[in-house]
Amino acid sequence: MIKLPVLAVIGRPNVGKSTLVNRIAGDQQAIVHDEPGITRDRTYRPAFWCDRDFQIVDTGGLVFDDDTEFLPMIREQAMMALAEASVAMFVVDGQLGPTAADEEIADWLRHQSVPVLIAVNKCESIEQGLTQAAQFWSLGLGEPYPVSGIHGNGTGDLLDEAIKHFPELDQLEETSEIKVAIIGRPNVGKSSILNALTGENRAIVSPISGTTRDTIDMIVERNGQTYRLIDTAGIRRKKNVDYGAEFFSINRAFKAIRRSDVVLFVIDVLDGITDQDLKLAGRIIEEGKAVIIIANKWDAVEKDSYTIYDHKKTLLDRLYYMEWADLIFTSAVSGKRIDKILESVDIAYAQYQRRVTTAVINEVIKEAITWHNPPTSRQGKQGKIYYGTQVKNQPPTIALFVNDPKRFNENYRRYMERQFRQHLGFQGTPIRIVWRGKKVREMEKETATANRAVKV
Repeated sequence: MIKLPVLAVIGRPNVGKSTLVNRIAGDQQAIVHDEPGITRDRTYRPAFWCDRDFQIVDTGGLVFDDDTEFLPMIREQAMMALAEASVAMFVVDGQLGPTAADEEIADWLRHQSVPVLIAVNKCESIEQGLTQAAQFWSLGLGEPYPVSGIHGNGTGDLLDEAIKHFPELDQLEETSEIKVAIIGRPNVGKSSILNALTGENRAIVSPISGTTRDTIDMIVERNGQTYRLIDTAGIRRKKNVDYGAEFFSINRAFKAIRRSDVVLFVIDVLDGITDQDLKLAGRIIEEGKAVIIIANKWDAVEKDSYTIYDHKKTLLDRLYYMEWADLIFTSAVSGKRIDKILESVDIAYAQYQRRVTTAVINEVIKEAITWHNPPTSRQGKQGKIYYGTQVKNQPPTIALFVNDPKRFNENYRRYMERQFRQHLGFQGTPIRIVWRGKKVREMEKETATANRAVKV
């Protein structure tokens, strides 16, 4: 993969930055809601224009004369976005015209080293757009471009100018990445873990539940490996979620699970495993993602020589269907064991995309049947496993061809999964076993082929 150039989107609250980001990125991932301050962290989206791929970075609304709530942290996030950007897009409201806040941001941008383009948003009328945009020459940042985030008017001219500031294609660095989503209930320390992993204040951290609203992407490199870390909004029970910003945030978090390779499932070790944690774990398993369980806030636990073993047993008793996942006790505050997380991610990812030969799988089946024959029905009919083969990875999926799937009860199915894990490992990743019925005559040729593979 190529390390893409960055286009940073800057502006005061409620000028339509996220709407414009959605238009340029060609999706609806950025949360758009008629309320200032919906976007707080900087969020990354892939985008494309002409022959250039790039990342567009949405940022929170800038306010300089107010230090309440999250506003100082939003300013810090905007500064970090500019530091890595090839060009900045300063979004203003064409319907309102220049404001004192716009002039303050313009003055601030003049002191930055990044090139700046003025996007005069909300110019839905092409005829009036030029007149609306002309007002913003007074900001002294060059030509204003009339655009409409809703309809897309003028975005092509704006992007034509933006890509002129990108590095040439032959100057871009190559990279590969593992996509890692950080998932958990509100206030378990997800953003703190992200910041500890990256070594910077990438996400806004606050004791206020629900600080993170959008999903937040961050690229981290370690030992030559690139990771895309995706912080997400805390996920609460449906009955506690009102329609609005939080509703959209949770949907983004579920999408983040879907587009990840590995999930960091963060739990609060002080709370233990709650019912909501169990539902989240079920969602992660359903999506078939590799998992690392992060028991955070370990610094707040009183300890003796048995504490970690007692907590591990208690947690895995509740998460018994994730016993194959690494469990790491961390403290994002002190940095305790944070360095172990990406090591476990490497292992889980390798197993998540692993493929095993048909010969090896059939050796495991043969050994398993030797120790425990398939069950026999009340009618005296016994289940038979003819052969197995891995049909896909991410996660590893094994198809077992049998005479009748109904003859294999749940206990025997779990037994076979344990045998595959015992012999083949698959640490950190779920495995799926598909039971496929075949008639005897259909199986004769396939079984002979599988037997020859075992001998080889």
